[in-house]
Amino acid sequence: MPEVIFNGPDGRLEGRYHHGKSPNAPLALLLHPHPQHGGTMNNKVVYALYHAFVRRGFSTLRFNFRGVGRSQGKFDNGQGELSDAASALDWMQSFNANASACWVGGFSFGAWIGMQLLMRRPEIDGFVSVAPPANVFDFSFLAPCPSSGLIVHGTNDDLVPEPTVAKLAAKLATQRNIKVRYQTIEGANHFFGTHLEALDGMVDAYLGESMVARPTAPPPVPEPELAVALP
Repeated sequence: MPEVIFNGPDGRLEGRYHHGKSPNAPLALLLHPHPQHGGTMNNKVVYALYHAFVRRGFSTLRFNFRGVGRSQGKFDNGQGELSDAASALDWMQSFNANASACWVGGFSFGAWIGMQLLMRRPEIDGFVSVAPPANVFDFSFLAPCPSSGLIVHGTNDDLVPEPTVAKLAAKLATQRNIKVRYQTIEGANHFFGTHLEALDGMVDAYLGESMVARPTAPPPVPEPELAVALP
């Protein structure tokens, strides 16, 4: 889990990266909760997502948005953070030219940013959104949602009422050519607390099912050597 520093649109960004063992390893980019409410890449939910993807063989990156930790810049109300996420995906792709798939995952604010990135990057073909804040942010841009994915929410979430997320998931599930699975964790609040193990198992099972039928990737070509840049 080496520390990496890469260039973002508003300065350097700090992350943690695991390089998959397979030359065709799929990619996963994970996005953290709201920077102004204590969200960082070390959030427990983001950390659980990170390891779920790593166990499934993904080349996986989690990073701090601008102004968080050692990432440069300042909070930009979502627009700059979306640009940060795009730069992070660019960085991963530079080391994984033969990736067999590309996924984005996010928790809360990070789920909102991740779904916007999904709309802008056609190479993303799967998503995991945990506790998307459907009562706070507008998700109407998902028209239509271009990829299948998993939405997970806690039944006792007092920050994002479960019915608002159920409504979003139901709307997405009616779209053609994709499948959106909506699952709840009984008793879990917004931060999942003692329910992280259940969340981990749910995500792991979904990834296992989703990757079984993936088409075989083309023969690999040499990838550039991963350079870990530290300040």
